[in-house]
Amino acid sequence: MTLAAGAPAPTTGLRIGKERLRLALLFLMMVGGAFVFAEPSPYEVGALLAVAGFAATGALTLRPAHLPLVFILILYCLGLTISAIPVFGATKVVPWVAVSWYLAVTMLFFAMIAAENTEQRMAVIVRGWTLAALIATAAGLAGYFRLLPGAFDLFTLYGRAKGTFNDPNVFGPFLVLPMLMAVQAFYRGTLRQAIPAAAVLAVLMLGLLLSFSRGAWIHFGMSAAIMTGLLFLTARSAAARARIVLVVMAGLAVLTVLIGLALSVDAIADLMRERASFNQSYDSGPMGRFGRHAYGWQMALDRPLGIGPLQFHRFFPEDPHNVYLNSFMAGGWLAGILYLVLVGVTLFLGLAASFTRTPWQPVTIAVFATFAGLAFEGQIIDTDHWRHFWVLGGLIWGLALANRVAVRSETAYIPRTVGV
Repeated sequence: MTLAAGAPAPTTGLRIGKERLRLALLFLMMVGGAFVFAEPSPYEVGALLAVAGFAATGALTLRPAHLPLVFILILYCLGLTISAIPVFGATKVVPWVAVSWYLAVTMLFFAMIAAENTEQRMAVIVRGWTLAALIATAAGLAGYFRLLPGAFDLFTLYGRAKGTFNDPNVFGPFLVLPMLMAVQAFYRGTLRQAIPAAAVLAVLMLGLLLSFSRGAWIHFGMSAAIMTGLLFLTARSAAARARIVLVVMAGLAVLTVLIGLALSVDAIADLMRERASFNQSYDSGPMGRFGRHAYGWQMALDRPLGIGPLQFHRFFPEDPHNVYLNSFMAGGWLAGILYLVLVGVTLFLGLAASFTRTPWQPVTIAVFATFAGLAFEGQIIDTDHWRHFWVLGGLIWGLALANRVAVRSETAYIPRTVGV
C-alpha cells in the first residue's frame, strides 16, 4: 500500500515512542522561540536537540524535491561567506555568517519534518508557537504595565513592549501566526473552539498593539487579509463564505472599539500617533530610511561582491532596514539574487499549496499568509536573521511536498482546523 508523505505511518510500539519523543522535542523547540534575547538562546538549544533527535531516530529524509532548496541555501550562504572574507576581522562578522548558515539549516530541517506526519507535526508546531507567543506577550505586558519590579527595564524598549525579545519590531511579527490561527477558529471552528481562541487573540492583539511596531501592524493586517481571502476562495460552501464575511464584519467592529479604548489612554495614544507616522526623522531626508535605500541600491549595482556583512553603517548612519538591499550589500550579487529567488519560489510554492485540499490546508494557508506578510515587511526592516522567517519558509517547502505526495496517493481529504 502506498502512503502519503503527509499521512502518519501505521506505527506501533517503539516507532510510536520515537515519534512521541520527536514531537516533544519539536514542541520544546517552538516554545524556546519565545526566548531569543541571549545567544545561544533556549531556541538554539532546542533546535540542536530536535535536529539530533529526529536524525538519531531516522526521521530526517532528504528527498529529491528538497534539492532545489538545498542548492539555493548553499549558494546564498556562500555569497555571504565570500563577501565576508575581506572583513572577517570586523566585530561580529564571523558569528553573523555562522548564524546565517545555521538558520539555513533550520529551514531545511523544517522542510524535511513537515513533509511527513504532517497533520500531527503541524499541530504541535502551532501549539508550541502559540504558547511561546503567550509567554513573550505576558512578559511584554508585565513590563509595559510595570506589574513586576524591574519588568519595565527588562521587557520594554523605548516605552514599547518587547517581551522576551531584543526588539519590539521582532516581538510583534512573531505573534502573527498564532493570531491568524486564533482567527481561523472563528472562521472554521465551533463555539467551543472560538472561546479559548478569543482569549488568545485578545492577549496577543494587546501585545501587538503595545509593541508599537508599524511593520508588525502592517504585517498582521496584510497576512490576515491574505488568509481571509484564501479561506473564502477555498471554502466548500456558500454558507462557509457567508460565515467568513460575518466574522470579518464583526471582527472589524470589535477591533475598532478596542483601538478606540486604547487611544483613550493618553500614553498609548501619544506613542501610537508618533509610531503611525512614516515621517519620522529617521525615515525622511537624504540619509533617512528611504533615502538610504536609494543610495544603497546604487552602491549595490556597483559592487558585485557587496561590502560584507554588518558593514552598511560604515557608509550610512544606520543599517539598511531593507532585507533585500541588505542581502546584496552583505553578500554581493550572488547572495542578493539567491535571496530574491528563495523568497519568490517560497511564495509561489505556498500559494499553490494553499489551494490543495488536505487536512492541513487551513494551517498551510495561515503559514503562507504569515510568510507573505513577512516578505513584504522585509522592505522596511532587516528580517534575514529572524528565526521565525526561516521556520515559516521551511514549513512551506515541507507542506508543498506533503501535498504533492497526498495528491499522487489519490486519497480523499477533508480539511480540519489545526489551531489553539
